[in-house]
Amino acid sequence: QVHLGESGGGSVQAGGSLRLSCVTSGTTSRRYAMGWFRQAPGKQREGGAGRNNAGITTVADSVKGRFTISRDNDKNMLYLQMNNLKPEDTAMYYCAADRTGLGCYYNEYDQLEVERSQFGYWGQGTQVTVSS
Repeated sequence: QVHLGESGGGSVQAGGSLRLSCVTSGTTSRRYAMGWFRQAPGKQREGGAGRNNAGITTVADSVKGRFTISRDNDKNMLYLQMNNLKPEDTAMYYCAADRTGLGCYYNEYDQLEVERSQFGYWGQGTQVTVSS
């Protein structure tokens, strides 16, 4: 069983920064792909950033240059550093794990993408609110 727990959310003004943390426990394998997803009110959950089991990372175009995903295997932690936050980043942020190996894949352009449906383990989420 995999357990994930997010922390680090909060309220900030536009232009500010936050670092989200996700602690993993249970049988989380270092071979699992990991990701950060977000869901704004009234919208579908969308991928923000992913990290495959080889340590290659990707972020969504909407957050490129502002968000960075990283993992500390020794501490069983996943992080999302968010800089230059914008009001449209306001959402519940979720940490997720994928053991199928299909959650992060290379598309026809050899770019790493994230497939939300392949992530089978989810945390409870942490709220991020950005005011203008």
